[in-house]
Amino acid sequence: MNQENFMQYVLGHINDMVLCFDTNGYIGFGNKEAEEKLEFGKQLVGTHISVIFPNEFKENDIKLETEITYGDDVHEIMAYRFNKTCFAVEAKISESNDDGYHICVMKDLTHRKYLEKRIKQVEKDAEDALKVKSEFVANVTHELRTPVNGILGNTKELISRVKDEECQKILDLMERGCNDMHSIINNILDFSKLEAGKFTLEKREFDFRKMMDYVKGNHAYKITEKGLEFFVTISPEVPNRIIGDELRIVQVLNNLLSNASKFTSVGKIAVEVVKTAQMNRRAELFFLVTDTGIGIAKEDQDKLFKSFSQVDASISRQYGGTGLGLNISKQLVEMMGGNISVQSEKNQGTMFSFSVWVDLPEDEQVAETVTIDRNAFLNDAIHRSEAGALLKNFGSEENREELDKNLSKLILCVEMDNWEKAEGFMTAVKQLTDSAPQEIRTGALRLKMAVQKADYEKTSAAYEDLMKLL
Repeated sequence: MNQENFMQYVLGHINDMVLCFDTNGYIGFGNKEAEEKLEFGKQLVGTHISVIFPNEFKENDIKLETEITYGDDVHEIMAYRFNKTCFAVEAKISESNDDGYHICVMKDLTHRKYLEKRIKQVEKDAEDALKVKSEFVANVTHELRTPVNGILGNTKELISRVKDEECQKILDLMERGCNDMHSIINNILDFSKLEAGKFTLEKREFDFRKMMDYVKGNHAYKITEKGLEFFVTISPEVPNRIIGDELRIVQVLNNLLSNASKFTSVGKIAVEVVKTAQMNRRAELFFLVTDTGIGIAKEDQDKLFKSFSQVDASISRQYGGTGLGLNISKQLVEMMGGNISVQSEKNQGTMFSFSVWVDLPEDEQVAETVTIDRNAFLNDAIHRSEAGALLKNFGSEENREELDKNLSKLILCVEMDNWEKAEGFMTAVKQLTDSAPQEIRTGALRLKMAVQKADYEKTSAAYEDLMKLL
């Protein structure tokens, strides 16, 4: 087989279409793939290239007219079949060779175009389905609010009238359940709006320190009732009045503080705010929310900000929650030009930090120089957090003081028949003795089981036994 026959054999058996045409535009060779795809058969030889590509080539008595560039450029163009129907191809046409021929290599794009069209349709269907789902969720949550509000209103009315203690406890549980339902409904509604892209910030001027007093007031009783210390600190350089979405900043803080309160039984919870940057009349406010709670293992921290995600199933069972709060907080913070992150270790407490950008009113007198370095501030907070972790080191002075305080409050709650609050202090005692010798841990476990059963005699006996061991 000579070279010419070999080349024709190769070209005839490749999957791409191959055409050779002279400088006047007449096709001198077409491989089998081209003959079949273009449906010209053997008539392809002698056909003018403008018949195949009428949009790119024009037949002229003097020369072939075209705007196609020869060489290595790849062109996506339309090729016409014998029956005048067309299909998309990817074509590369070489410069003319010594014999005065151009070689055109084409790839049929019909299947690819079909797949692209299907992908676009699937994406559109998915977007439409997401929109319908989000609208449905928003409508359902709106509808749920009405009966929940009705139950809550009637429950509060009954609480003010009923004097029987057993009935009061049941009504208190109903009120708490309604409030929990309210929080879940609000979270789902916010999530559906964010997911559908219908969430907007509402900026207005407000007093920042009054806002922080409101946040503190919302959480102070619940936190201190658990025997925890609660601190809110605002640096002097933070402006008094700012322009931003007050409701959403409060929402983020409420979520972080609710989590801190939920997962902390001993020690303290603290909120700190500083100004870390300023550009003209825009400022970056940096928030720290720290606790001495159960902490989060490094390998679990990437789950925190994902939708409907908990660190593990036991967290959901023991503490409740939808797993939406931190995801919503992350999206809100990012909408306000900031970011949110976490630093934590298992049993060593947790530190959430987030920043937001706010505008400053024209009449607000603010210092132009920023004196707080974020990294230095964070490092200082980490050192303070590590010092707080000493509470859980059994035998340390801090641990002994905290253990005595919680045991005293526990037995007082038992004497007052307040078993629910006693369980809260028992949780603290259990954490404070986690690193104690085995016999003390066993004694704490016996006390915990007695408290859970609301058995006064067994609780008193277990308490006495534990105190002897301590």
